[in-house]
Amino acid sequence: MLSKLRNVVVAGGLVLAGLTGTSYGADATIGISIPAADHGWTGGLVYHTKRTVEAMKKAFPNIDFVVVTSSSATQQVNDIEDLMSRKINALVVLPQESDPLTEPVKAAKAKGVFVTVVDRGLAEKNIEDLYVGGDNPQYGVAAAEYFKKKFPDGGKIVVMRGIPTAIDNIRIEAFQNALKDSKIEILDMQYANWNPDKGFEVMQDYLQRFPKIDGVWAGDDDAALGAMEAIKQTDRKGVKVLGGSGMNKVIKLVQDGNDMVDADIFYPPTLIIPAIELTTMKFATQAPINGRYVLGSPLITKDNAAQYYFPDAPY
Repeated sequence: MLSKLRNVVVAGGLVLAGLTGTSYGADATIGISIPAADHGWTGGLVYHTKRTVEAMKKAFPNIDFVVVTSSSATQQVNDIEDLMSRKINALVVLPQESDPLTEPVKAAKAKGVFVTVVDRGLAEKNIEDLYVGGDNPQYGVAAAEYFKKKFPDGGKIVVMRGIPTAIDNIRIEAFQNALKDSKIEILDMQYANWNPDKGFEVMQDYLQRFPKIDGVWAGDDDAALGAMEAIKQTDRKGVKVLGGSGMNKVIKLVQDGNDMVDADIFYPPTLIIPAIELTTMKFATQAPINGRYVLGSPLITKDNAAQYYFPDAPY
């Protein structure tokens, strides 16, 4: 199914090239519910959502799009209920949190709405028709392998979790499993909400409680930047910080050989693009779209950082 979904994306590009402005396919309304731009990754998400919707509108003027951004899980639940009142045919949703968004999305599905879930996943399996996200088990394994290679004789590390979501659970489980039988000791894990301010706060707590910290898995580049700032305000030396997602600022640090940050894990906000495109193709071309579309999460190092550095991108 993955190869089929990739082919649909390619086909979508060909359709866009040859049918811009042409009425093609069935009339439909697609609702898109995503988090507001509360940190860098979601800022990139909003940016790519808007530009992808504009491209789809030009290609398929008979397909309508309604985009809503939510600053909390509660607001997102209300936003989805509002989208349903607009008689949407499809819902593309990136959940603020997995648990509170599961029932409203499930209710939309029960009413015949085509559901595309992006990135964070729901608390219950098999609700969505289409899932688009990164390789979250690989994300956790890549982090574990980094620390195992960095500290082959053992090391003490602290971990910053994201927010309570299915993908955070998947990453942490894969991370812990990959560290089994290694000499790496996890001192503590706390939620930092993929946020620089919270990352700074959590790192300050870690630094006060643990006299020796060899490494930090911040789980996200925004949180990593907060952790770095907290470390810089102390006399701690040699602490390695690993983030994730591929923020340009962090990739540049890796590329330039920064002492504290020498690697990152790729997980871009551009994954919203195939989610919107594939959902649009479902109605514009009546293509039989369903299944899972998973993007890789490779480790970025100084050797390959140039491939992932896009200075003009918003994130």
